[in-house]
Amino acid sequence: MEKESDMGIIEVDMFSKDVDDPQHPVAESFRELLTEVAEQYCCNLESFEVKRGVVSFSFDSDELMADIIDILHIGD
Repeated sequence: MEKESDMGIIEVDMFSKDVDDPQHPVAESFRELLTEVAEQYCCNLESFEVKRGVVSFSFDSDELMADIIDILHIGD
């Protein structure tokens, strides 16, 4: 049985508001990047949504979620 992440969902205002769908080419490229990162951490991208430029995503790895949160805080 896979362990589910307890970290929740990360939301980042990342793209222009016209990127409003996960199938948008820009969003799809970002999803591919997240999938590659997940493979490096031996986990899975659990969710991925894009609405008005805001990307919401989560992984089934608490370690990866924590690392991403740390990176986002460094950028503040």
